[in-house]
Amino acid sequence: MPSASAPLRVLALLSLVAACSGGEDTSAATAATATTTSGADSEGGTATDTGGALAPTWYQDVAPLVTARCGSCHVDGGIAPFELSTYESAKAWAPLVADTVEDGTMPPFLADDTEECQPRFGWKDDLRLNEDEKALLRAWADAGAPEGDPTMATPLPEPPSLVLDDADVRLTIPSPSTIDGKNDSFVCYSVDPGNATLDQWISGFQINAGNSKIVHHVVIYIDEEGASADIADQDGKFDCFGGAGVDAPTSLMGAWAPGMAAFRAPPDVAFRIPAGGRLIFNMHYHPTGAGPEVDDSTSIDLKYFDGLPTYVGLLSFAGNDGKHRADGSGLQPGPNDGGGDPIFKIPAGVADHRESMIIKIGQGYPDVRVFAAGTHMHYVGTAMKVSLKRGNPLPGEPAEECLVETPTWDFGWQRAYQYDAPLDEVPVARAGDEVHVRCDYNNSMSNPFVLRALQEQGLDAPVDVYLGEETLDEMCLGIFGIAIKLSDLL
Repeated sequence: MPSASAPLRVLALLSLVAACSGGEDTSAATAATATTTSGADSEGGTATDTGGALAPTWYQDVAPLVTARCGSCHVDGGIAPFELSTYESAKAWAPLVADTVEDGTMPPFLADDTEECQPRFGWKDDLRLNEDEKALLRAWADAGAPEGDPTMATPLPEPPSLVLDDADVRLTIPSPSTIDGKNDSFVCYSVDPGNATLDQWISGFQINAGNSKIVHHVVIYIDEEGASADIADQDGKFDCFGGAGVDAPTSLMGAWAPGMAAFRAPPDVAFRIPAGGRLIFNMHYHPTGAGPEVDDSTSIDLKYFDGLPTYVGLLSFAGNDGKHRADGSGLQPGPNDGGGDPIFKIPAGVADHRESMIIKIGQGYPDVRVFAAGTHMHYVGTAMKVSLKRGNPLPGEPAEECLVETPTWDFGWQRAYQYDAPLDEVPVARAGDEVHVRCDYNNSMSNPFVLRALQEQGLDAPVDVYLGEETLDEMCLGIFGIAIKLSDLL
């Protein structure tokens, strides 16, 4: 992904909706405990051996919670390795479900509140379980996963959808790419969105990775003047690395990495594809090492916005800055710099390395409303925090606020997190403010992701890791979905 030491067009962060996003409140499902002296109550609950509190049951208590929090992934044909949509399938996994929700690995929702980070707003589609809900799943598992009475089942919520099911069009890469060998590949495609004479306004999109074995990430650029058509070959391809690959105006629209799914903009926010513009698919492929693999189906689904929006949506990255500047911005001094100028280097064998960066928003930029925030690192990363420091906070605004923290980073479950607040209440970034990003790394054999990376390269010990685009390099990148008033851009 590109460096974001550039200006605020670069400060537009990504808001791609998550994989396995849930969101309906199921806390009422945790209140199903009672007392009885018989083996079963009238609703199918099961008493303990001592005739005490009823154990929760699948049909009365557990199924609504599992449907709301897990029902998008753990279904037949879903992305999860097993389903939890029926009692028979869920019973076998009850102990594992209880264990993984207690240790926080499931559901996959990396944003969390910490001593250093308490965002002012909650998150839309928050998958995290409260303590009562965790206790309910543990009690169900410990009781042997009682079934309950299916004739008196609690109504199930509608599981949240991971797809843009009302998309108007799908655009697919125009030719295949074959990936082999050991080195990562970066390929750009020029794609015609079919807007020769009229601007298109996009309120939602979903990027669909084709061959998941080799697609590392996808970045979608809006090629505002259609310049990519002139440099693409007959297959619609051209060479690029770390950007759009054209010497012409572009803007960021969206990105895909593991764990991401459909995105819907807040009300009255839309992305603009100018008439005659094109989309550039920047494809980062990572070989499997086991022979050639082909991607011929990576695509994007688009939902059109009717009329003109009040706000223009943008995607922006902030971070990946390897230089320290005289004004104090850029890469900050770190614990393993060796006494010289700051350098982004994660030494081999170090389990607690930290890199930090400051990105200053220059003068002349319009106010931006940050409606979503996320983090991006690779295999060595373990935690990341993004905050906003204001130069001149307005009344009611904090001088500094944490936008998002992912204290237990996992490359396999990436997303941006959308604030559960109206657009006129979300954090606003202005000229003179600073974005602070902080990334922690574990480049030792105690990090299972490092072991995986070493295995891919045929290595048996960690090596120094630097800032870079390839999978086995590292990144420290904040991702933001922002909205700017259309009237401020005219």
